[in-house]
Amino acid sequence: MRRVVRGFWGPRQESAEALAARWSTTLEHLARLLPTAGAAAPGRDAAAGDPAGRGPLTTWRTVPASGRPADVLRLPHPDRAAPGEEFRESLLRAVRSAQADDGWSAADGTSLRLLADTSDGWRVELAGLAGGTPEFLLQSLVATFVVPDDEPLPGAGLLAAVAEAWDPDYGDVGDRAVTAALKKEAGFKTGTPSVGPVGYLSPGRAALVPKEWAARGRRLPGGGLLLEPADPGDTAEVVRAYRALKDAGALEPLPRPMDRPAL
Repeated sequence: MRRVVRGFWGPRQESAEALAARWSTTLEHLARLLPTAGAAAPGRDAAAGDPAGRGPLTTWRTVPASGRPADVLRLPHPDRAAPGEEFRESLLRAVRSAQADDGWSAADGTSLRLLADTSDGWRVELAGLAGGTPEFLLQSLVATFVVPDDEPLPGAGLLAAVAEAWDPDYGDVGDRAVTAALKKEAGFKTGTPSVGPVGYLSPGRAALVPKEWAARGRRLPGGGLLLEPADPGDTAEVVRAYRALKDAGALEPLPRPMDRPAL
């Protein structure tokens, strides 16, 4: 099973330290939200960071753009310790290394990719572009989950985690079937706001959501709206929700050139 959890926003300049803090929050949330990857394999100490074990997703490696070796990031077991200064410093080094690899990072944003996988079929890739001020390129966090078909994924929790960590303008949970249905039946265009079985809208967008659909969601601490307009696999209802939200103006793209992070 493959699921994608995404958040997008406009230009927002941020320091390497601020980006490292957002990445740290993201990884902490994932370690807590994915306990199905958390039963240690016989004879292995997953909490110690054994990548072949079934501990929480606490061991990540960077995917460098250059030919330098990957960095390995080890988050403490969420039930045993809070992330310490050493982990935060390792993330800060990863962010700064990514910036050094890309001369355009100050303008376009820092591109960082992290990967975690296990011997039993879990694979999670996080791809972020953040901290820049481009006028035509969206900043983003895209999390791709490839897991065994019988393993549940908490889509709403994962998208809420992305919203809390990155404060996006909008986001969604989806797969290829949802995207294909939206393109075919609702005229969806890649790169524009969308909604899946789960969606997120920033406070400005949430204010435009019709009451019928707002009732299917809940407000997050930052004021954004986490929507669950359809059951997983119900692409017809996703299409209906997309049309209603688009007609209401809640899915309008940010004006180009972009001059703010959210609608």
